[in-house]
Amino acid sequence: MDDKYDLVGFFLSKDGLLRSGIVGALEGTPLESSAGALSFGVATFALVNIVFLLLFFSQFAILWIERKAVARMQDRYGATTALRSLWVGENGVTAGEWWNMLPFGFGKPIGAVNKWLNKNFGNRDEKFATVDRVNNRSWMGKTIVPGFFQNVADGMKFLVKEHMVPQRADRLIFEVSPFLIVSSTLLILGMIPLSSGIYATNPDLSILYAIAIFGIAPIGVFFAGWSSNNKYTLIGGIRSAAQLTAYEIPLLLTLLSVAILSGTFNIVESIHFQHSAGAWNIFLMPLGAALFLITMIAEVERVPFDMPEAEAELVEGWWTEYGGMRFGMLFMAEYIRTYAACFLFTHFFLGGWHLPFHGTIGSLPVVGEAYLLIPGAIMTLLKSWLVFLVVFVWARFALARIRTDQILEFGWRMLLPLAVLQVVLALLYRLYLFNPEGMSDQNDVAGGMAWDAFGVPYLVPILTTLFWLGVFWVYLNDEDKSAMSERMFHVHTIEPAGTVVPGQE
Repeated sequence: MDDKYDLVGFFLSKDGLLRSGIVGALEGTPLESSAGALSFGVATFALVNIVFLLLFFSQFAILWIERKAVARMQDRYGATTALRSLWVGENGVTAGEWWNMLPFGFGKPIGAVNKWLNKNFGNRDEKFATVDRVNNRSWMGKTIVPGFFQNVADGMKFLVKEHMVPQRADRLIFEVSPFLIVSSTLLILGMIPLSSGIYATNPDLSILYAIAIFGIAPIGVFFAGWSSNNKYTLIGGIRSAAQLTAYEIPLLLTLLSVAILSGTFNIVESIHFQHSAGAWNIFLMPLGAALFLITMIAEVERVPFDMPEAEAELVEGWWTEYGGMRFGMLFMAEYIRTYAACFLFTHFFLGGWHLPFHGTIGSLPVVGEAYLLIPGAIMTLLKSWLVFLVVFVWARFALARIRTDQILEFGWRMLLPLAVLQVVLALLYRLYLFNPEGMSDQNDVAGGMAWDAFGVPYLVPILTTLFWLGVFWVYLNDEDKSAMSERMFHVHTIEPAGTVVPGQE
């Protein structure tokens, strides 16, 4: 389906406003013969930067989502006074007249704005005696994007922190490792489309490219742990290398299943296939969706797979010796990788930028037309933020960390066979259950019906989803305490530790 908001066409079309304007401006100049190539280069540069900035700055939303969601889980409000202390302060104490120290005469206008904010968005209110007495609890007063700018404050803090290198560390590798991790992580954003008309680049093998980039960062992680000359960082680096190796293979096999089912290694074409065939991949391969999420949580080393960074025993794992902006860069890289994982899950399993019930609602007279006006980029962002909230944040604060040996056994003995099974299922679905005649053109709003069976619409995805939901329910509720299962499955204490009886010994 064509994108109504076609940014690629606007910038790269020869008849577009940008390129035609550049060509017209170069007429009669020595560069006239190269006007076409120059206009294409300028347009490509502008497009790539715009898309990258959209992706990069939208990730601040997930930092805010995690702060507020975790606060709600813990029955509190979370960060609400971020940066407001410049004009509100705590208990009447502000940062002082800091604007007077600004150069180039910026102090007076900024000071005036600060005083206006303090007057109109401060918390002093004689109508509420308790609020007036407690003072400066911004959630009781008026708020301006409560807590969102805490991310900006944290970034400013990292920038002013001192950077120190351990005395006996390998300085070159110690300094290079964060840049290797961050640069490889940022490359992932270059492969992620926001919609069919908003993307930086669209190579034919974009799925393989994205996963190859995911495989570079572990090298930097191991180098960071080894070069720090610290036993805790070395153990963290070794753990990370072993964990990522165990989970890379199931991840690759899961994405191979997606490519087999969609018939392409291109992310954009994979998304179009889901719409043209009439079903999102999550309803055709729920096992693959679960495998993708589990392996991605392990890839980004978040709870319950954060043993390489176990604070209780390794201080901070392979991060231990990094401080200042180096630590901030590694922290940012982890969240970019998490954000990229949310985008990839959205594209591979949730239909990308396609709206839910696209054809059904879109065919309605007035509501459908308004529904189809929703930009695909907005839908992609909303789905990705929802995946981050429901999966990554919820898992982090609901599940307990598991041991390193359990992580490795789970990856090699459980996920790897299941990933192979998913590849076989994808082959069977594509060869025997897929009906190419039911495909619709990608420009068709209604979508296709390629997964019908026995004359029943959408029978294949419906039966597949019900079957795997039943399997997941059975295994998630299997709590047989009497079963002497193997160590990796053992979650209950069958016999109490020790023989001491309270009150008798």
